[in-house]
Amino acid sequence: MPKKVLDVGNCGPDFYAIKSFVETQFGAKVLQADGPEDALEILHREAIDLVLVNRKLDRDYTDGLEVIKQIKADASLRETPTMLITNYEEHQQIAISAGAVHGFGKLSIGKNETIALLKPYLG
Repeated sequence: MPKKVLDVGNCGPDFYAIKSFVETQFGAKVLQADGPEDALEILHREAIDLVLVNRKLDRDYTDGLEVIKQIKADASLRETPTMLITNYEEHQQIAISAGAVHGFGKLSIGKNETIALLKPYLG
């Protein structure tokens, strides 16, 4: 059974870049959510192996960190690995302090270090 990734808050082109990368490298299925409401609904309905949250949600430019906080505040979802997608290390550190695991930036999609970062969750 393929692993499942939930992508939250990316625009169409970025979603498809991430989807293509994850499917090609790991054979995982990638689902899409626009914000916290549909992300939480999907997380309660599906067994998700990894959540990827954009730093700024495409639909309204709200902070993706709030999605991470909502996931981590839910006792049934707290253990789901969640990453912030950002190129800025300071934002990665804030996400980690909120319970996320170290994520990656869009500039590193397809790079060996990103493959290594995702492998424990999708490999």
